[in-house]
Amino acid sequence: MQRVIQLWLLRRRPPTAGVPGKNTGLRKATSGVSPPGSTSPRALNIFDRDLKRKQKNWAARQPETVKFDYLKDEVGSRIADRVYDIARDFPLALNVGCGRGYIAQHLNKETVGRFFQADIAEHALKNTLETEIPTVSVLADEEFLPFRENTFDLVVSSLSLHWVNDLPRALEQDTDEIQVNYPGMFELMEDLQGMGESNCAWNRKALLHRDTMLAAAAVYGEMYRNEDGSVPATYQIYYMIGWKYHDSQARPAQRGSATMSFGELGKINNLMSQGKKSK
Repeated sequence: MQRVIQLWLLRRRPPTAGVPGKNTGLRKATSGVSPPGSTSPRALNIFDRDLKRKQKNWAARQPETVKFDYLKDEVGSRIADRVYDIARDFPLALNVGCGRGYIAQHLNKETVGRFFQADIAEHALKNTLETEIPTVSVLADEEFLPFRENTFDLVVSSLSLHWVNDLPRALEQDTDEIQVNYPGMFELMEDLQGMGESNCAWNRKALLHRDTMLAAAAVYGEMYRNEDGSVPATYQIYYMIGWKYHDSQARPAQRGSATMSFGELGKINNLMSQGKKSK
């Protein structure tokens, strides 16, 4: 059954033209993928990263993987739109947890010179979407990235960091929301599985009984059903983009270099009025 998707769309950039860029190969970084069950020091160990790798690999191997790309593709386009708003180009960029490359397909080679795409799932990297930007696929866990400091001019990430154990509390900010209407709860669960987004928390239940699932679906429908019989699911999206300073961008003035205090700003209108009268 076809999903009815309701999206709050931002402006879209025109499609990029040209021949799709060549992927310069899958690079396996031995220090980049964590061993099963390991986490970075002092991190909360909430998610089973090895299970998440298996879930994403399973999803990437499915024959109809494009069927489940709608959410990640939409968010990837919104992130690309934000990159275009930055008044500079980026010779070297990194996508952390790239999946099948949902951001790169919406960028052009005039904005990004070369794009490193890092993900924990090797099958996702082998099945990346076409882009005109030259790309390098890197097999690496988001918690153990194998890159040296100050390597990239731009770092982006889309729908990946919510499964990371060692995540700073910097996510306490406003979110973007995308609402999707599904025929029912089971279709929602099917799509989450197809996206590789099934639960991987250590304390998850290994098995849910059929009666429990049916009861949950009935309650979900009773509480949230739309007039057309569909049920909504709301995805909260956090956007974070980091880029390195470039000489083409203006620097903030040094502290204490101002020639006028904030207290004097309120007098500007009076000074302008006096100047006009003197003329």
